[in-house]
Order: sequence, then C-alpha cells, then structure tokens
Amino acid sequence: MNVLNPHATSFPLQLAAEEIPLTGVEKAAVLFLCIGEERGSVMMKKMARSEIQAVIQAMSRLGTIPATTVESVIREFSQTVSGGAGVEGSVQIAERMLSGFMSDDAISEIMGDLRAPTHGQNVWDAFAAVNEQTIANWLMGEHDQTVAAILSRMKPTVSARVLPLFGAERMAEIATRMIGLGTLSRNVIDNLEQVIVSDFLSAATRKSTVDPQQRMADMFNKMDGSVFESLSSDLEERVPQELDEIRKKMFTFDDMVKLESASLQRIMRMAEGNTLALALRGAKSEIRSAFMSALTQRMREMLEMEMKEMGPVRARESREAQATLIDITNDLVRQEIIRLPSTEDEMV
Repeated sequence: MNVLNPHATSFPLQLAAEEIPLTGVEKAAVLFLCIGEERGSVMMKKMARSEIQAVIQAMSRLGTIPATTVESVIREFSQTVSGGAGVEGSVQIAERMLSGFMSDDAISEIMGDLRAPTHGQNVWDAFAAVNEQTIANWLMGEHDQTVAAILSRMKPTVSARVLPLFGAERMAEIATRMIGLGTLSRNVIDNLEQVIVSDFLSAATRKSTVDPQQRMADMFNKMDGSVFESLSSDLEERVPQELDEIRKKMFTFDDMVKLESASLQRIMRMAEGNTLALALRGAKSEIRSAFMSALTQRMREMLEMEMKEMGPVRARESREAQATLIDITNDLVRQEIIRLPSTEDEMV
C-alpha cells in the first residue's frame, strides 16, 4: 500500500516548496494568517457565522504554506514575505483568533469536530499514542521515503523509539531521507493524514474494542484477592455461567510468569519508576523468583538492591503496581505484540 497514493506503483513525494494551488477560502485563510490574530479577530467580527466557519476550517488544515504561494495570493504583502517567510495554519492558531471576539461556547460550536483526535494535527497525536512496535509493523512495507515523511511529522520522542525498529541498515537510509526531506507540501500532509486515519487509526480502534466480559475481567484482575473471592461467591449463585466465562478471560499477576521469557522481559522494561520493585515486594516468593529469572544477572542484582532499600511497603501500593503491570500486559496483547499463554501451550 502506498501511503501517499494507494493506486500508484511507486512512492515519490512532492516535497519541493513551490507554489501550490489554493481554493478561494484557503486564500482567505492565508490572508488572515498574514495579518495576525489581533487584526484577524477584528475582521472576523464583520463576517457571517458560515463564512467564519469556512475560513477556520481551511486555516486549521493549511499546514505550512511556502512564501512563493503567499506572495501570489497577497501581492501587497510581498515585502513582508519575500525574504522567505511563509505562514503556517493550525487548529491552535485558528482557535486563538476566534478567542479575540467569541465566547468559549461559540468557539466550540465553530470549531466543531476540528478538536477530534482524527483531524488535522491531532491525527499525529493519536498516531503517536499507539505502541511504537505497532507503528513500525504498519510502516514496515512502505517505501523509505514514505516512512521518512511520516516520522518527520511525529513527535521526536516517538520517532526516536520507532526508527530503530527498522534495523540498522534501513534505519540509516530512513534517517538520511529525513535529513534531506525539507518542507512537506500541504497536499502530501493531507494524503498522509487521510491514510493514517482510514487505514491505521480506524483499524487500531477496532482492535482495541473490549467486550463487556473482558472489561469485567480487567476489573476483577485489579481487585484485592480476598474481595474478589467474597464477590465471586455471590456471583456464582447469581450468574454462574457468566462468571465462568469472565474467569476464562481473567489474567492475574501470578499468571504473568506463564508468559514467554521475551514477553515478560518486555513488560518489565516498560514498567516506569519503582513499579516493578513495588509489585514484586508483595508477590509470592515463587512468583518473584520467576520474574527474577527472566532478567540478566546485572538487572537482577539492581532490582534486588532496589527492593532491599525500599523496605516494607503497603499491600495496597504493591497491588496497584501489580495492576499496572497487568495493564501493560493487556495493552500489548490487544496490540498483538505479545500473546497470553493458553491450554494449547501445555506440554503433554
């Protein structure tokens, strides 16, 4: 699949900062961006609501407009922009311009769905929130130039985690292309966002949908053991069949030791701060030993030292840390990065 053109057989990017065609309302948006937020607010006060909404929608989607295009749209501003200064439109700029003369409620009505996580710049925020391995898997079959374009639009902290997953040789090629990328045209950015929304985010949303029984299983997983045992006694009388199905979907902290070693190591690496140490402080000795055996000797020694220096901890804090590890596990499972053990894995 070509991210930039699903029907094309090659993956060229139109990256040159040449003049690009704009519609009438887009030209109006460029004008507002050139005159600034304060003057733009004054002008918008004289416009009809429908006109304002059309301009704001265009402004929020403009992205970076090169100076050559700005000069051709607004000749009287040529002295200002001829030195190479372009303009950039975004949801945030549009919202600040409206704040000069509108109430918060009116702004919310005008902005409509522009604040939604699949529109404009927010597309990249939603994309970046997905696990880096899932992003890399989706991009793996794309042309290096396409990957470079997408990574260049993402948050640097996320790109830094995704890029190494392509391997040393391809990582160097993608990084080289990112360095020489230049400014992406608005049309290219629009195409990228449309494909990310339609082909990736919508699929990720479907995969992450949790059925009601799974939600109950996740909740029971986080309960104190004694509380769950007391509750399950009542539920066995009320809804025995449903409870049995929920039990099959439950995954407890003790079950984590049944995971493959590589999966358990990944989960432990993703635990932040002292979460792992807290979780193991309240674990059974055999469970703690299983976790330790999955670590390298150096990491095991460091963890043992951290637990020793930590001293006694509240049982509630340990359960919360264990619940955090379960959350990490379930998230990786939903993204199909790891899998839970099943009865089919048992040796006979």
